[in-house]
Amino acid sequence: MYMKFLSRIFSAMAGPRPIVLSGPSGAGKSTLLKKLLKEYDGVFGFSISHTTRKPRQGEEDGKDYYYVSRETMQAGIANGEFIESAEFSGNMYGTSKAAVQDVQAKNLICILDIDMQGVMNIKKTDLKPIYITILPPSLEALEKRLRDRKTESEESLQKRLDAARVDMELSKQPDIFDVSIVNDDLENAYRQLKDALIAEITKVQNAKKS
Repeated sequence: MYMKFLSRIFSAMAGPRPIVLSGPSGAGKSTLLKKLLKEYDGVFGFSISHTTRKPRQGEEDGKDYYYVSRETMQAGIANGEFIESAEFSGNMYGTSKAAVQDVQAKNLICILDIDMQGVMNIKKTDLKPIYITILPPSLEALEKRLRDRKTESEESLQKRLDAARVDMELSKQPDIFDVSIVNDDLENAYRQLKDALIAEITKVQNAKKS
């Protein structure tokens, strides 16, 4: 019943085809997204996720995430307000239908930055996004990037590495992602990302001119 309801919601939602962007923490998704949003101002909209974790220094509620209590998020999931949700390192994360609708209503390409659990959940809906994964050149390179951040405890870092190992293996399976980008060179990875999205970008730009 819930999936049928989601199908009706997404069938009725007009707007450009959304983008599902996934990959391990530290692979470079945020950096690539920032470059994309800067170059194509007025084309993309970032779907703001909900989370039960506390804001990090410099993060803002309603900009980086919607920071909510576990009780609030559990109630929203129970009420069918989320298209995907997952739990990682003791915190809940999820994407609400309203967040996607807000972006599509503006005739923008909605970007969904989610983990592998979220990817598999969205594949059960009729959202029909372009699925893209951003991967590090190796697990060793990813560990160095995460350690250089100096934002993780050793326990948290090991959990992220374990999750990354699983994500990297799953990304090799056919029919999960339309595009896989290994971010061993930022500019090259960015060119690949733009190439994958240029058709949708052009549609939005042409629509704005008409």
